[in-house]
Amino acid sequence: MSTKEKIREKVSLKQATSINNEIIVFNDDVNTFDHVIETLIRVCEHTPEQAEQCSLIVHYNGKCTVKTGSYDQLKPQCTQLLEAGLSAEIV
Repeated sequence: MSTKEKIREKVSLKQATSINNEIIVFNDDVNTFDHVIETLIRVCEHTPEQAEQCSLIVHYNGKCTVKTGSYDQLKPQCTQLLEAGLSAEIV
């Protein structure tokens, strides 16, 4: 394997591992469907349909991955979800 191929392989591996973080939103007995949907649209840039589907998954399954990406990208979004009163974490 050439040096150029090794570098390309390292970059590909780094890119693959750096986007494997997820924001997970958890169900609670406090927030309304409308609030969760509006927050996902505003913070995570979901379409209305996507936000509604995520809110139903959260309700029936107890949690849902709402966004994937690098930790640095997800951190401010997760903070905004928490500030809006949702239960969320980055994994």
